[in-house]
Amino acid sequence: MKKTILCIVLFLPIILLSQTKNTKKKVLMVVSSYGKDMGSVRPGYEFDEFSQAYLIFKNNNLSIDVASPKGGKAEPDKYNSEKLYNKTLLEDKQALSLLDNTIATANINANDYNAIYIVGGKGAMFDLPFDPSLQEIILSLYKREHTVISSVCHGPAAFVNVVDDKDYIINGVELTSFCNVEEELFGKKWVKEFPFSLETKLESRGAIFKQTDFMLSKVVVSGKFVTGQNPFSTTKSAEAVVESLGLTPVKREFYNDERSAYLIQDVLDNTKTIAWAEKELAKNNANYDLPLVAAYGYYKILASTENNEELKKGIALVELTSPHFFNENLQYLLAKTYVSLGEKDKARHIANDLISKDLMKEESEKLLKELN
Repeated sequence: MKKTILCIVLFLPIILLSQTKNTKKKVLMVVSSYGKDMGSVRPGYEFDEFSQAYLIFKNNNLSIDVASPKGGKAEPDKYNSEKLYNKTLLEDKQALSLLDNTIATANINANDYNAIYIVGGKGAMFDLPFDPSLQEIILSLYKREHTVISSVCHGPAAFVNVVDDKDYIINGVELTSFCNVEEELFGKKWVKEFPFSLETKLESRGAIFKQTDFMLSKVVVSGKFVTGQNPFSTTKSAEAVVESLGLTPVKREFYNDERSAYLIQDVLDNTKTIAWAEKELAKNNANYDLPLVAAYGYYKILASTENNEELKKGIALVELTSPHFFNENLQYLLAKTYVSLGEKDKARHIANDLISKDLMKEESEKLLKELN
């Protein structure tokens, strides 16, 4: 009897440890196989999106596999290796090994996974919607209970052809993805070659499409589906997957570009005032990606030519960064935008300032003549 009790005592920790390991949640990350020559010949997956989502899954103790339609090494589009999340991932030998040796979707057993996360990038438009093995994986997860089907940016392209009993699985589901406005502003290189418009196709399959302003964070959770609108939705979409698996995401520091996107969103939504943003940048500008904020203002102006209120929002973002980040092209655009709003004195001030700095002198002098 004593020997029996002793055996139980000795083996109980081993049994409990085994049970702990068995309950570890497992996520399958999927990337496009389409990319070639870092996106110069054919678009691939977005490395930024992979690295941010992977690190969140890893830091929340999820087990991770990486798959692609063809298997083997998957090639991303060109990316900035100095961004903190990319730099961190490039130092992770396990992550790099997974990317160099992706599992072919035909060799995946969907029953092994609690969740799937489909990484975006324009390459996703060309191969993921037409991969029958990927469709089977998604459908298997769809039919099982307590699973999560997730994606970001162009990743929802993988959903458009998945059918369950003659009905598209996204019919009646609230979803988001890289939207038509974002394609018009940022997708000029490949969008004409896309087999379909993603937003339009999702809606044609019965999805209820949701979106926020371009390139700002938007995550939609609908049933077992979790989708993020664009690259700046990656971190929140990955954390939403963690939550959907019944876990509490670990606390973390925001990345500079992520924090900047949230600042832009707060200003545009009037959650925070311009005065607050000015003080925040004056005090903590090292924590923000100032060129990103300025560039957003630039695109906001370009996208809002027929809406004066939206134009003013774009101006406000560019001016917000001016004390910390100066770009003559942005300043000249501000001057021209002020002209369109009838604020000629402000336009003259910017033009004269550019001339005094010997920047865009010819264009600024021409603008001043037009104002006289």
